[in-house]
Amino acid sequence: MSGVLYNVFRSVAVKLKTVRVYKAGVIFSNIHNGSPTSLNHFVISRFFSITSTMPTPQGINGLYDFRKVTPEDIEKQTDVLILKQRTSYENIGSSPLDKVTYENVIKHLADLMAERSTLGSPLDFPQHAATDKAVREASSKAEQKLEEFDVEMSMRKDIFDRVVAFRDNVGVEGFSDEQKRLVEKLILHGRRNGLHLSEEIQTEVKMIKKRMSELSIKFQRNLNEDNTKLFFTREELAGMPDDFVNELTQGEDGKLEVTMKYPHLFPITKKCRVPDTRRLMVTASQSKCMEENTPILEELIKLRQRQADLLGYKNHASYVLEERMAKNADSVSQFLSSLSEKLQPLWEQERVDMLKLKKEECEKYNYEYSGKLDFWDFRYYMNQVEEKMYAVDQDEVRQYFPLEKVTSGLLDIYQTLLGLQFTQESDADTWHEDVKLYRVNDAKTGEHMGYFFLDLYPRDGKFGHAAIFPLQPSCDAANGDRQVAVCAMMCNFTKPTKDKPALLDHSEVETYFHEFGHVMHHICSRATFAMFAGTRVERDFLEAPSQMLENWVWEKEPLSLMSGHYQSGITLTDEIIEKLAKSRKANAGGFNLRQIILGTFDQSIHTRGEADTKSLFAQTYRDIMGIEPIPNTNMPANFGHLAGGYDAQYYGYLWSEVFSMDMYESRFKKEGILNPAVGADYRVRILQPGGSKDADDLLRDFLGRDPSHDAFLRSKGLQA
Repeated sequence: MSGVLYNVFRSVAVKLKTVRVYKAGVIFSNIHNGSPTSLNHFVISRFFSITSTMPTPQGINGLYDFRKVTPEDIEKQTDVLILKQRTSYENIGSSPLDKVTYENVIKHLADLMAERSTLGSPLDFPQHAATDKAVREASSKAEQKLEEFDVEMSMRKDIFDRVVAFRDNVGVEGFSDEQKRLVEKLILHGRRNGLHLSEEIQTEVKMIKKRMSELSIKFQRNLNEDNTKLFFTREELAGMPDDFVNELTQGEDGKLEVTMKYPHLFPITKKCRVPDTRRLMVTASQSKCMEENTPILEELIKLRQRQADLLGYKNHASYVLEERMAKNADSVSQFLSSLSEKLQPLWEQERVDMLKLKKEECEKYNYEYSGKLDFWDFRYYMNQVEEKMYAVDQDEVRQYFPLEKVTSGLLDIYQTLLGLQFTQESDADTWHEDVKLYRVNDAKTGEHMGYFFLDLYPRDGKFGHAAIFPLQPSCDAANGDRQVAVCAMMCNFTKPTKDKPALLDHSEVETYFHEFGHVMHHICSRATFAMFAGTRVERDFLEAPSQMLENWVWEKEPLSLMSGHYQSGITLTDEIIEKLAKSRKANAGGFNLRQIILGTFDQSIHTRGEADTKSLFAQTYRDIMGIEPIPNTNMPANFGHLAGGYDAQYYGYLWSEVFSMDMYESRFKKEGILNPAVGADYRVRILQPGGSKDADDLLRDFLGRDPSHDAFLRSKGLQA
């Protein structure tokens, strides 16, 4: 389903923007995404009656209060779902080839995809959200079992043959464009699984897919369960605000406990002036799960290349990019290298500015000055640049962003812009007392469109980044009714204290706005089939709709709606807004080169048969940034994108930003950023189709022309 995310520098929030993509049970496909259609409501209700003791809101076809679920429930329901699906596949696979029809093959497969997604989410999602570790472990095992079943079904040549027979014998004339696209994709995915090749190759591909699924689940489970802690004295946390330090837990020796979770990691690496403390924090973060996940990642790289070899592709990147906007690895390489070259002059000046600040600070506090930027300096001096060169005091800014105010303003903005109405569901079944559930209706017609959960605070065992988990797709159900969309937004914002409400950094407000854009993409989708629902678009376009909406947190009108000082209630002042706007291009060189490092590394490991990830990442970092990574660390071991559905696709964050800036500048900036007419057009032309049309066509529909790179380059401070 979607979202993993990792930007070790700058606020998490800024670039850990990801939709967590989940297995959809897509026939012949190995793509992850909470997709497809549903059964009739009666069957679904019976399926979950084992654990459901209270009625769920209308249209949610599963129980999401995991406190009422036992590991045994998850195990039993997983087996029931697999048996039910297997029986249906057997029926399709045994139908006579000369009697295939749209109803008994194509529609039946589409309904099965919807059923797998809808009924599978309450089984495989708890591993990221449940408070009970035993339930999380059972959910992780359920996901592995379900994905092994998905692989098995995706490799059924008998079903592939019947889809081909439908195309060849019945034909697609007279069917809708989306129905034709479904048939086309089913056949393409079958070929991408080798179902047109020998039985021997199919068997090996199947084994590889099962092993990759197992490794990916284990990689993410290790990250979710990591609980690394460090302990510091107050002196070692010099530079940190008193309210931050006062809320830390005191250990037995009197030192203060900090974790690697974002509410600790990012403030300390941005604000603590003690170099050794930052070094220890960044080292621990870069070493997280290194021993467990490095061999997993390196085995995945070998398996992906072997699969590409068997299927006749040059490498794994070529295999993946066939279905992306970029089309091939050469296009990606050219995009990243060209942008890197353009950004280097910006970075050179930024490095000079940062070294000047470092030298001054070392002299002031009597720290040793090395004459170079160390790996643990980057985020700290990025923040110093913003504060000293652009006069943006992030501690002051966050006083204006209490979470409740931001949430209220954000919901108002999205409702106005997209013509929606949100209503909080009181007493809804959720997996934790902090989680809230909202119902979504069309403001004009009253149509019920779906629900979203907001789970915003960190806790042990919870998914550790920022992501959207599609739980139920908006699509036509098996009985002809429209199934509403359901998703969960997972973030890790600082919790309220006894003295203050939860306060967000501006970059966290940006992340919040971005992630909620993914929520809206999921909710507003009107695709017929789950395969194309919501965020099931080309992966290198996936981030564009949400990246486009990030622009709102830099503009006065929306900022006024989302801000209010936690004590006085006064909105963000014009002076601060002006400073923020000017600071937007601060550190553009270094920040975007960091993204290029990750995209380049991702492409590098997936255009070769194997890789020493530790040394390759270090070399890539040195080559592009000119900074030496910390010895004996391996950031890729906690780079969840690489095992969570973004393999060979991390470049997509920058690639899709090209289109996001074009959409923003060409339509909203010119016609009004809160203009409901433009918002309606955006909803209908970009969000509503989901993946039922190519992204190029969506963009042309909305822009009225082919997309351009010019706005993107200007946003980076570069000449178009």
